[in-house]
Amino acid sequence: MAFKRQVLAGVALTVASIAPVSAQAPLIEKNVSMKMALVIMEGAIAQCTKDGNKVSVVIVDNAGLVRASLRGDGTSPHTMEFARKKAYTARARGQTSLEFMKLTDDPAKAYLRQIPDVVAVGGGVPIKVGNVTIGAVGVSGSPGGEKDEVCANAGIARVADQLK
Repeated sequence: MAFKRQVLAGVALTVASIAPVSAQAPLIEKNVSMKMALVIMEGAIAQCTKDGNKVSVVIVDNAGLVRASLRGDGTSPHTMEFARKKAYTARARGQTSLEFMKLTDDPAKAYLRQIPDVVAVGGGVPIKVGNVTIGAVGVSGSPGGEKDEVCANAGIARVADQLK
């Protein structure tokens, strides 16, 4: 008798859990469009070129996957992968990769640097709509991550009106 009650309770629980799932609305998320990615990359390259730096730029989407990338003229081969990791870090953390670097300078938080594909150097900036991170831009090639971050912010500034 106890076994029969357990089976009936299990069936009732299964049916109850299925019903709400089928009634859920589809998930709607904001993401970086291709046009937005192109404008951000163009702005970042323009700023770095103006500053005398040759860089590569990578945009990742809200899932941290590459949406668009551009290897600048005269850049070293490693700049593409480093720009991707900077963008991924900014997307995954929801903060700039420079902020992540400063955070993980604390020995108690240094373990965060072990997360695959994150880097603790400036040049990655999240792209946000309000407080929601919808992607990120990573720039690599300037002599110093702080200079890369200036370029990333210049690219995002070009689409700031669309992020409100």
